[in-house]
Amino acid sequence: MGYPTLTYQHDGGIATIALSVPEKRNAISAQMITDMLAALLQAEEGPGRVVIITGSGKSFCAGMDLDELRHAARQTQPKNLEDARRVTKLFFRLHSFPKPVIAAVNGAAIAGGCGIATLADFTIAVPEAKFGYSEVKLGFIPALVSVFLRRRLGDRQVRDLLLTGRVIDAAEAFRMGLITEVVPAEKLMDRAREIAALLLAASPTAIALTKKLLLSFDRTAIRAELEMAIDANVESRATPDFREGVTAFLEKRAPKWGSS
Repeated sequence: MGYPTLTYQHDGGIATIALSVPEKRNAISAQMITDMLAALLQAEEGPGRVVIITGSGKSFCAGMDLDELRHAARQTQPKNLEDARRVTKLFFRLHSFPKPVIAAVNGAAIAGGCGIATLADFTIAVPEAKFGYSEVKLGFIPALVSVFLRRRLGDRQVRDLLLTGRVIDAAEAFRMGLITEVVPAEKLMDRAREIAALLLAASPTAIALTKKLLLSFDRTAIRAELEMAIDANVESRATPDFREGVTAFLEKRAPKWGSS
């Protein structure tokens, strides 16, 4: 099965999904979300026992596609709600995927792209990789990813990343615990396969039951929090600051916030 925005390969028990829109730095579009959900279903139903997600070109995923970002500032509330639920479906699917997922981050992972990278069970990255939840710089909020990030990092670290929107390098991301390991670029995929080999050597039943148990602890709370985050996401999209932030970003100028 072919996908417009990614490639899917299966080899030796490993399914590899590569985001493949390098001319747009593998930015997230509605089509990419559709493709990722379909590829994850293919991986779940297929013989592979481990999934590796990586990017083509120099970026892992640079966040929202600029064309869709342009439209987002003019959308209706129902369309904003539809978009928020689409992204939520992808994030929850990655978080709750029944097979182990390894993110091999080959470059920048920003905003929603950082969410995809850090929702994996293992996140390894090249030293040159950058991470950041830059939404506040666009007058937006990282609502959906905050539900999961709070469970991975300490409160002060989460506030630091989400309130400042600053971009950090792989070394700092590792020190924070945001990623699992920093790996030289030429060894990135080899290391991902080494981790996959460790998982393949274990009992598939035990792996599946362990993931099921870990995910069951706070599934109800996560679903409830995601509903709150969806509402916050939609509310943020309707603000003048969001429209100004998107316009300023597309015009390559500093934003003029209404509250400043």
